Amino acid sequence: MPERLPAVYILSNETRTVLYVGVTSNLIQRIYQHKMSMAVGFCTKYKVKDLVYFEMHEDMYAAITREKQLKHWRRSWKERLITQQNPGWYDLYPLINR
Repeated sequence: MPERLPAVYILSNETRTVLYVGVTSNLIQRIYQHKMSMAVGFCTKYKVKDLVYFEMHEDMYAAITREKQLKHWRRSWKERLITQQNPGWYDLYPLINR
């Protein structure tokens, strides 16, 4: 996976009770930062570290637009989206960090 591609991602905690939607230009690096709790905030507070969904985009504008769209979605819609790509809600980080 190329390092510098815009991506939208969804993280969850171990019990899958919390969802976090984010955007980045370097998915591997950003998820690593979440896993290592490198920034204090929502994800650190709620132990949100598992990458359960992501989608790549051609440019940052498209990625940011999609992130804003997903942030306004109902939780049930996000759950359906995640389940379509990742039915077991497994942490996808090992798959992208090869």
